[in-house]
Amino acid sequence: MKKILVILLVIIALVLLYGLFTYNRLISGRENIDNQWAQVQTEYQRRFDLIPNLVESVKGIMEQEQTIFLAIADARTHYSGAKTVDQKASAATEVESALGKLLVIMENYPQLKSADNVQTLMAQLEGTENRISVERKRFNDKVRDFNLTIKRFPSNIVAQMFGFSERSYFESPVETQNAPKVEL
Repeated sequence: MKKILVILLVIIALVLLYGLFTYNRLISGRENIDNQWAQVQTEYQRRFDLIPNLVESVKGIMEQEQTIFLAIADARTHYSGAKTVDQKASAATEVESALGKLLVIMENYPQLKSADNVQTLMAQLEGTENRISVERKRFNDKVRDFNLTIKRFPSNIVAQMFGFSERSYFESPVETQNAPKVEL
């Protein structure tokens, strides 16, 4: 009888230890996702800091493309006012769309390409876009790992007990999959 009681206590202790370990892993996963989103936002901020300089440089060369500049400014405003990850991702997509149109315009105006300031800013913006892409992928990787943890047995039991739920991936809307068409 004592032997059975000891075995039962050991099993209960192991289950409790597993639950504690899983809970801590879920907390770490959630914090890693939040940290990675902060990295994505840092790169967005870098992009948004570069955009006004690029726009001003391009404006000095071509005043007639005000609609693109207004679209970029509006998208930046939407991002600043966004409260949730989904709203921020949507606003960031608006910026990407407007920037895509600006890039097409720049390709159609060779004199812009020769402007040193524009070239430097474009190179910085391209680098930032690459960093954003990398940070988004890292964010989605962390979301995937977290979501797998809360879906797999037996960690899903601990996740349900403590109210952990799936996190959303960063997904670009379907309309951003096509290159913007700019008619001059």
